[in-house]
Amino acid sequence: MTDTQTAPSAGGSATAEVVEHWIDGAPAAGDSDRTGPVYDPARGVEQRRVRFASTDDVDAAVQAAARAFPGWRDTSIAKRQQVMFTFRELLAARSEELAAILTSEHGKVTSDALGEIARGLEVVELACAMPGYTKGEFSENASSGVDVYTLRQPLGVVGIISPFNFPAMVPLWFFPIAIATGNTVVLKPSEKDPSASVWLARLLQEAGLPDGVLNVVHGDKVAVDALLEHPEVRAISFVGSTPIAKYIYQHGTANGKRVQALGGAKNHMLVLPDADLDLAADAAVNAGFGSSGERCMAISVVLAVDTVADAFVDKVRERMSRLTVGDGTRGTDMGPLITREHRDKVAGYVDTARTDGATVVVDGREHEIDGEADGFWMGPTLVDKVPVSSSVYRDEIFGPVLSVVRVDGYEEALGIINDSQYGNGTAIFTNDGGAARRFQREVTVGMVGINVPIPVPVGYHSFGGWKNSLFGHAKAYGPRGFDFYTQEKAVTARWLDPSHGGINLGFPQHD
Repeated sequence: MTDTQTAPSAGGSATAEVVEHWIDGAPAAGDSDRTGPVYDPARGVEQRRVRFASTDDVDAAVQAAARAFPGWRDTSIAKRQQVMFTFRELLAARSEELAAILTSEHGKVTSDALGEIARGLEVVELACAMPGYTKGEFSENASSGVDVYTLRQPLGVVGIISPFNFPAMVPLWFFPIAIATGNTVVLKPSEKDPSASVWLARLLQEAGLPDGVLNVVHGDKVAVDALLEHPEVRAISFVGSTPIAKYIYQHGTANGKRVQALGGAKNHMLVLPDADLDLAADAAVNAGFGSSGERCMAISVVLAVDTVADAFVDKVRERMSRLTVGDGTRGTDMGPLITREHRDKVAGYVDTARTDGATVVVDGREHEIDGEADGFWMGPTLVDKVPVSSSVYRDEIFGPVLSVVRVDGYEEALGIINDSQYGNGTAIFTNDGGAARRFQREVTVGMVGINVPIPVPVGYHSFGGWKNSLFGHAKAYGPRGFDFYTQEKAVTARWLDPSHGGINLGFPQHD
């Protein structure tokens, strides 16, 4: 049996190709006959089905991970590190193969898919440096003849629930660190583009990872709840929308688990009058329309000071006119959205903008498409003079809709950003060092860019926002990733010399 097989599928054709789970080092069909569609978004057609796990299927994956944990935990640091090194080399060498899977199931253009993999590779490389991040501390002779030291040890079985928009990068933000530190993993990828996770599991097996250390189960809320409620799952990592992140956090912690749940965003970019408007316009287009706007770090709102707003909007509109939209394999700038339903939802915000009094400068629904007519297309859209009361401003649209909100100056813009329920990413464009320094101090957002539109930290710093963009205190990857997947143990040790201390029933004191 391969990762996909031809089988009857509920709700699909009788001979649909089915993406199976990966449990204990092999494809597994499990005991559920429920499946869901996996589309080719550029063609608008169902290309395969994906198996939906039952509670028993999730339990089988967790039990495989639990059986593998003692052996993997006791595997030497050097051996675990070598598996990560080998995995890194294989992934780098075969990144184009993985990128083709991402383009096929997600729709993102090839260059964006390769960029996603490159950012994931950063965390694999960080995981290779695991020994330096998991060293304990040692205090010699803390008390006479007594040494105190700490150990960093793995948690056990951990669960990862990842979103559709980065089917390779987000799993790579989590499982390399979890595995390198000695944990075993059950990964539940998005059912919309599931094949990348199984491909990564196979590659890790090729790199020498023992069976059962990384397992993949597909599915819907049934699989998610089974992970959140399973007594042998010690921790949950999640990236997705804010309502689901909040649910994951509350339900997971109620079941006694560590949870890091990264939620949604409405990222603002402030353009001050002294900014380089060409640089700012380039940045707004890149950050607003890359990956068709399906990024939690996308710039979706530009706060433009009135004195430069007209010139800025003109520059953005001119750049947008040069963007190509179509099949990601054809060298276009933007691909389709993930599903027809999501495309229709995003497109509906254009009408909402007009109703709410905004000016639709560029309507992406009218953009020329280089692709098949049934694809889930939505071109780049620019909406000016958006009122902050509009849902176009308030909602995380998660598509190629860039809103411009005009402001009097810095103070008004800062107030708008800080009043947002989200606090994931933000950016300021200015040539004034004092204004930039003040902004980075005063803005209530977790990741800040100064003349950088998408401030995603490099692998050795940690990723995560504030407010309703992060539930739980643990950010992803970087030093906080190692903290999340390990637990500290303090040891107080005395090796007795020939003279015995005798009996003393008093409370221990340091001498």
